[in-house]
Amino acid sequence: MFSAADACRRALLALTLLAAAGCASVPFDYPKQSSVAVPRDAATPLGEQAAGWEAQHGSKAALVGMSSGVDALGARLRLLEVAQKSVDAQYFIIKKDRAGALFAGGLLAAADRGAQVRLLVDDVFSPGVDEAFTILAAHPNIEIRIFNPLSRSFRYLSYLTDFKRANRRMHNKSFTVDNSMSIVGGRNIGEEYFELNPAVKFDDYEVLVMGEVVGQISDGFDVFWNSELAVPIEAFENRADVSRLDDWREQIREVQQEQQTGLYATALNSSLLRDLRSGKIKPAVAETSLYTDTPDKLSTDVGNIDHAILVQEMVRRMRAAEKEIVIVTPYYIPQQAGAELIEEILAKGVRVVVVTNSLASTNHVAVHSGYARYRKRLLRAGAEFYEIRADAIGEENDWGKQPEQITLHSKATTIDRDTVFIGSLNFDPRSIFINSEMGLFIDSEEIGSRFTEELGRGLAPVTWKVELDENDKLRWTFDDGNERLVVHKEPGASWWRRFQVGFYRLLPIESQL
Repeated sequence: MFSAADACRRALLALTLLAAAGCASVPFDYPKQSSVAVPRDAATPLGEQAAGWEAQHGSKAALVGMSSGVDALGARLRLLEVAQKSVDAQYFIIKKDRAGALFAGGLLAAADRGAQVRLLVDDVFSPGVDEAFTILAAHPNIEIRIFNPLSRSFRYLSYLTDFKRANRRMHNKSFTVDNSMSIVGGRNIGEEYFELNPAVKFDDYEVLVMGEVVGQISDGFDVFWNSELAVPIEAFENRADVSRLDDWREQIREVQQEQQTGLYATALNSSLLRDLRSGKIKPAVAETSLYTDTPDKLSTDVGNIDHAILVQEMVRRMRAAEKEIVIVTPYYIPQQAGAELIEEILAKGVRVVVVTNSLASTNHVAVHSGYARYRKRLLRAGAEFYEIRADAIGEENDWGKQPEQITLHSKATTIDRDTVFIGSLNFDPRSIFINSEMGLFIDSEEIGSRFTEELGRGLAPVTWKVELDENDKLRWTFDDGNERLVVHKEPGASWWRRFQVGFYRLLPIESQL
């Protein structure tokens, strides 16, 4: 018979061995070569456009906003069709669905034309892609690296055995072709981000950008690509049938040849791309700069702000605001320091508006519990809150789909209507302290005013305005001019969601949200 002490010692030994196995199975020492972005070539179609733009506009960027998922997917596929020299893509999530398949197919077709493809993907929310990535990486022009990988043997047990490392993630999102044009914003690669999923629409925003700032985006990509945390997909010795690469290639050719209708053709014929081709809309022009964290942020203690490059710049600009700040974020948890910052800004007479998810629309109930803790406090200080109405769907998109629910996923901030931020940054502890983030600051009174005004006009049909009533209780009001509703509990949320919020508020998890 074993004693309780023996059982305890055996359990501790098992956990120790598990931890050692989890750490040892991540091949960070796998050999790899450093590389940098392929220089822009003015002889390529995109390079010629970029060179011509810079000759005319100097350091200012060309910017096209993309709120439609159809437009966003179409822009990626079109850029992949014309890529000649290089494709550099960096994402937090790539899913094995139709959007992921179209994207992977575009990468393969670009590589077949001779473009050098580098794909960098964070490991935590892209499970099941190893085989597909291994097949793609069999192409001589494609390299794929997994950022901060989890153990393949124990995967999510890495959070128990190596939490300090596994908890730090690369949330950056960028897509650059021929070092001439980039897409930056909040979208990952998956059906819900491009409005293909009929169950939910992730309302998102990105910018297509050309100009000198593309070089900054490429430099930022290189830093992550060459980080010791970026591990080649070959290191994991996946048992993949690389001969399937030819099958994929043939399927892509068939899709491109036969697509008179369907997803591919619909994306390439999106309204935005049609209007750009016809000249109906033209790119906006503005000084634009990239701010990005580096992998160093992920190796320092959580809470150390020294390497939070993007957050430091955001705070600096917010403190300098004189009139108005509008924050659009799916997850808003200011914590004590952030709440004090907003109170300080409000005390100067600066208007602060926060647009975020309601309890009914959020895809992370635990996050809402952290947000709810600060809502009344900031309302009393004078902040304005608007929460997305989950059932405010509107018209069908270009796919002919009308999702059942809307969830805010955009990350945008305007300051004094002359600065717009678009990027990956959420206003929550995970983005601020734990993960790496990136984004563009666009400095233009014309763009800032137009963006803020359009945002303001669009709030009424899709949001609840949150206020305090005469009894200091929360009140939600919906008023789109045709209908007015007033409720006194989280609108549209089930009792189960409300119960979860109450439960999560009891747990000491705010710093991880």
